[in-house]
Parts: sequence; C-alpha cells; structure tokens
Amino acid sequence: MKPVLVCRDVTERHEGLRAGTLRLVGTDPQAIEQNALELLDHPEERARMVDAVNPFGDGHAAERIVAAFEHLLGEGPAPEQFGPSFSRREVLEFAGYGAEQGPR
Repeated sequence: MKPVLVCRDVTERHEGLRAGTLRLVGTDPQAIEQNALELLDHPEERARMVDAVNPFGDGHAAERIVAAFEHLLGEGPAPEQFGPSFSRREVLEFAGYGAEQGPR
C-alpha cells in the first residue's frame, strides 16, 4: 500500500485518517510540499503509513471479482472469502427488520 496525502480541506474518508493510511494536508501548496517531503525524508513515518491496516481493502478486489465470476461460470474454483462475512438475515436484523419478516 502507499501513503496517501489528501489535498483537500475536508474528507469523508475518516476511517482512513483514523487508521493512519491517509493524511489530510489541505490545499496550501507549502503544506502539501512539507507533508510530501516529510514522507520522502523520513522512512519511518512513511513505513508507519504503509504498514497501517487499510480500512478500504488490500488492493486485490478486481482479482477477487474475476475469480468469483469465473467460479459462477464453472471455469474456476470458489474464491477464498475476504474480510467479514454477513448473512442476509443478520443484515436485515441489524437494519431493524425482525427475523419473523424473513428474507425479502
């Protein structure tokens, strides 16, 4: 993974900020340059961001999607599950629909 400098004043990607994979640097050119140079000049800071657990995945979603389609077409093995699994029932219950309503 690569460290990401977000050149905006606000972001909706708060989970990336909390995880340490993103750094919100604003739009001031000097601040952007300062933050970029910090990552280039301080390998330990760059490594901290690179090694942080990325809440957005591991960058292999497209490969997993292709493997799933190949499996559905009978041309490959079932792909290994990635991340947490959610059942339809659990999702409906969490959304406030009781188990008595059953699947939709």
